[in-house]
Amino acid sequence: MNTMFEHKDAHKCTWYQSTLGRRSMIDFVIVSSDLRPCVLDTRVKRGAELSTDHHLVVSWFRWQGKSLDRPGKPKRVVRVSWERLGEAPVREAFNSHLRRSFSSIPVEAGDIEPEWTMFNASIVEAAAVSCGHRVLGASRGGNPRTPWWTPVVREAVRLKKESFRDMLSRGTPEANLGYRRARRAAAAAVPEAKQRVWEEFGEAMEWPVMETELEDDGVSSPISLGEVTVVVKQLHSGKAPGIDEIPPEMLKALGVEGLSLLTRLFNIAWGSGSVPKEWQTGVVVPLFKKGDQRVCANYRGITLLSLPGKVYSKVLERRVRPIVEPQIEEEQCGFRPGRGTTDQLFTLAGVLEGAWEYNLPVHMCFVDLEKAYDRVPRDVLWEVLREYGVRGSLLRAIQSLYSQSESCVRILGSKSDLFQVGVGLRQGCALSPILFVIYMDRISRRSRGMEGLQVDDLKSASLLFADDVVLMASSAVDLQRSLDQFAAECEAAGMRISTSKSEAMVLSRTPVDCLLQVGNVSLPQAKEFKYLGVLFTSEGMMGREIDRRVGAAGAVLHALHRTVVTKRELSRKAKLSIYRSIFVPTLTYGHERWVTTERMRSRVQAAEMGFLRRVAGVSLRDRVRSSAIREGLGVEPLLLCVERSQLRWFGHLMRMPPGRLPREVFLARPTGRRPRGRPRTRWRDYISSLAWERLGIPQSELADVAGERDVWGSLLKLLPPRPDFG
Repeated sequence: MNTMFEHKDAHKCTWYQSTLGRRSMIDFVIVSSDLRPCVLDTRVKRGAELSTDHHLVVSWFRWQGKSLDRPGKPKRVVRVSWERLGEAPVREAFNSHLRRSFSSIPVEAGDIEPEWTMFNASIVEAAAVSCGHRVLGASRGGNPRTPWWTPVVREAVRLKKESFRDMLSRGTPEANLGYRRARRAAAAAVPEAKQRVWEEFGEAMEWPVMETELEDDGVSSPISLGEVTVVVKQLHSGKAPGIDEIPPEMLKALGVEGLSLLTRLFNIAWGSGSVPKEWQTGVVVPLFKKGDQRVCANYRGITLLSLPGKVYSKVLERRVRPIVEPQIEEEQCGFRPGRGTTDQLFTLAGVLEGAWEYNLPVHMCFVDLEKAYDRVPRDVLWEVLREYGVRGSLLRAIQSLYSQSESCVRILGSKSDLFQVGVGLRQGCALSPILFVIYMDRISRRSRGMEGLQVDDLKSASLLFADDVVLMASSAVDLQRSLDQFAAECEAAGMRISTSKSEAMVLSRTPVDCLLQVGNVSLPQAKEFKYLGVLFTSEGMMGREIDRRVGAAGAVLHALHRTVVTKRELSRKAKLSIYRSIFVPTLTYGHERWVTTERMRSRVQAAEMGFLRRVAGVSLRDRVRSSAIREGLGVEPLLLCVERSQLRWFGHLMRMPPGRLPREVFLARPTGRRPRGRPRTRWRDYISSLAWERLGIPQSELADVAGERDVWGSLLKLLPPRPDFG
């Protein structure tokens, strides 16, 4: 089709040899004879930079068929460039504009809606004036998913394009040389910008731990400036704003005047028992999980709430927790300070280890609740709060966040109409975790009977991590009775057990059937179950879990191989940040309870070195020792980190107060007779031998030394690597 239309020779020649001035037409667009009448034009587009001596050939067609349905395009979104608030001059201009705006606000406090409108308008206007705007979505103003597109890169690319057009128009050696220089400058600017972005990403993956001590223990007193300041400082930058379009950067940039006005706004809400409507409005954004993108069930919705409203709810949460925390049972470890998944995993593994040693069968039911967060009846929730001692102004303030709860759905920049939400907890709200924990704690209390598993003086019937529940008993009959009681309390509280995801499992040396029912539905019995991300088996073996960890780490390495690990534009520092923040946690999750053998150490070390060798750019054929690679990269042996972490967890275990479940399980001694044969290595024996081998501390002194936090920590810092680590 190139020869059918009249054009200049420059718009017909597809190949050009700059040094000798040769050009030719060697690239063609070929169509069938029946489509030839549909071709409107064909020509060369010299302006397209392809980094080759060939030019782009473009054809225009007239489409005669039926137009296809096209999905909606994202709308152009113009928003404030709040990222610039990190710059000191911009932040100072922002606060200066706020001071002028706040000077016109009346001293007398008014109703909550007018006060919120003034605050919202003032802060958004100040940010717009001081930061400017940027265009997102279907625009030519830059893609928000390209964070390395900085002003320096933009200027380098612009100069390269100008030099390219100048070379095409002039065709002189000087213009050709200028283009090559501009192209080299742009090629150098892009990797440097990408490198800075990756380093910032690695630093962001290691957020510091914030202090959360409550300055004012009075739950009924007005909200203080100190309370608000502490919560605002804990906000993480880069989080999406709610319907009011106020991101955390704006709140973190507030000076004393702005924080004082925000505190005044909170006290109006506290005293009146009402909050602005925008604080109760959530923006639901569907995120694709997996499967067919046309099926709505394959999406998971996240709710974006107003950031000032989230700060207010966090202030309330810091007042609620001291009241309810002492009343929550020890079996619940979800969303509680000083507790985590490690506690529950260690407790369950310890129970199973002792039961296997003394040939005691353990019948378990792993219970899954259907959409537990979204099913909490709010009238029952208020009743539970009163039972746990949350009353008066504090209860009224919590209820105000739910009084007129609404949501809308945002897809491709467009928002749906608002709809009422009258049930369930607010997703993304700082109060929701503690409210859900005490709600589940009440269900657990009311469902507890005489059933359970007796280990020495300790009797355990259940373990809870938020809505992840494990029921335990010594027989199938007792477990069925416990499950019936739990299911009845769940029904009374508006919850429902998912029979398709709940399973039974029995730890026993001989096959034992455990036929459980929820209503008229039988639950399947499994030989293994993944609880809190760790695989537990009916034989109590951890080898399968180690294999899963190594496989998951291999999948991470495969996914990052070309984009991160072997990418030359990234520095080793950036690659090692990804290694520490993504690869290592995937490989070593749940390692505190490992009883490592030589085979396990070999597998973990092989997975570790598979990543580090690629970062260092060497292979096994180069015959470089693993220790030399680690030394060159400045990385500690991963097995050394695992052993140090295991010993650190043991010290934490010894310093736990009496009554903490992990400590009680560790100290418990099951009764019964051990069967014949060599027993498995217990974790307590493994950790004792590890402390003796690596630190020289005998078992008789181990508990006392580990109980001294400073002494134990200093010993772990001096822990040397094993000589056989490679």
